[in-house]
Amino acid sequence: MAERNGARETAWRPILPEERAERVLDVVEEMAADVLKTLSEESGTPQEIWTRRGSGLAGGNSGLAFFFHYPAEARPERGYEETALDLLERAIEGTAELQAPPGLYGGFSGVAWTLEHLRGRLFEEDEDGEDPGSDVASVLSAFLDRTPWGLDYDLISGLVGYGVYALERTPLPGGADCLRKVLARLSETAESRPEGISWRTTPEIIRPQNREAYPEGNFNLGVAHGVPGVIGFLGEACAEGFEAEARPLLDGAVAWLLAQKLPPEAGSVFGYSTAPGHEPSPARLAWCYGDLGIAAALLLAARAVGQEEWEREALEIARAAAARAPESAGAVDAGICHGTAGISHLFNRLHQATGDPALREAARFWLERTLELRKPGEGVGGYPMYVPDAEGTMGWHGDAGFLTGTAGVGLALLAAASPVEPEWDRVLLSCVRPLTPALSQRERVG
Repeated sequence: MAERNGARETAWRPILPEERAERVLDVVEEMAADVLKTLSEESGTPQEIWTRRGSGLAGGNSGLAFFFHYPAEARPERGYEETALDLLERAIEGTAELQAPPGLYGGFSGVAWTLEHLRGRLFEEDEDGEDPGSDVASVLSAFLDRTPWGLDYDLISGLVGYGVYALERTPLPGGADCLRKVLARLSETAESRPEGISWRTTPEIIRPQNREAYPEGNFNLGVAHGVPGVIGFLGEACAEGFEAEARPLLDGAVAWLLAQKLPPEAGSVFGYSTAPGHEPSPARLAWCYGDLGIAAALLLAARAVGQEEWEREALEIARAAAARAPESAGAVDAGICHGTAGISHLFNRLHQATGDPALREAARFWLERTLELRKPGEGVGGYPMYVPDAEGTMGWHGDAGFLTGTAGVGLALLAAASPVEPEWDRVLLSCVRPLTPALSQRERVG
């Protein structure tokens, strides 16, 4: 099991030639400088800024904190550590002031995840033994006592997201307790289906414009909001020693997922969702929805429990994604969630985990697409993003954040150009360990 905190040796390698990698690192620095400029130009009181931007992982200060931490590891002489620490402190302060919701990507558990992730990396333990994360662990543990659950089960704002936080906290008091409770709630909300075990997205949780089409809900096939996210989390829970509680759910969930494959001519291996009476439609190529995110989550689970057949399935799905026509991907901007940088990063992570050259070439291809999308002077760091504005209207706007903005793009570029392993992607449930000579032949599937 990899160390959760602190520097460690890894087998992560840049996928770019040295000269090209140096230029990409320069681009990341230019992007970081523009993010800082954008933050410095924000107007209003601290509370107004917190309200507008938030503290969360997706677009707020906690996501920006680990954005600045990773360049600090790659180029320590640049002084990014102070910026990262300042942003983390702002995230913690803003969460307390605004009474943030609990969700991982938009609430206090995401801020707490960042705190645990950067503990021992960005800052050391207090000499007096004070634990800054203990209060969140206690609050979340009490929140997870709710039964029947009745709320989201997903990664972005539900049970899986709380589980991802708990995984990061597990070495410390409260983490294991939260993890057990997440597993208990997932067990309670699981549905036995003819093909295995799944989790229903209820009509109340489905977007209002889609509720009429799904009066009984549906079964979501995206990592961000659906069953593949559960699979990645359950695999990680098994690896942390919770196999007795997690493995039966994991076996049933993988069986169910693999039964949802579309016909070979469909255009993608999996659709967006499935429900009785509905014909699944082919999905885009992305982390949030589609084959690429599913391949990473499935491979993560396969490696966690040593399941060779699942690993073969994951690699086949990833190779099919690599062979897909770029125009069918549905990527219009560069963001991590559903843009070109996210596609490149997942191919990079899958290549590092398997050694497959086709996945490396796909990662390079989508990296170049990402660099081609850059328009210096536009957006933040040269990346206008197709995202909603404050009124919810979609359009091309500047977005400094992690999930759909410039920070996420910078992290993906950094991972392609430096030997610093991007362990921030644990929050995406795609952090499959790189292939090393120490891995046995049994783990070298494909």
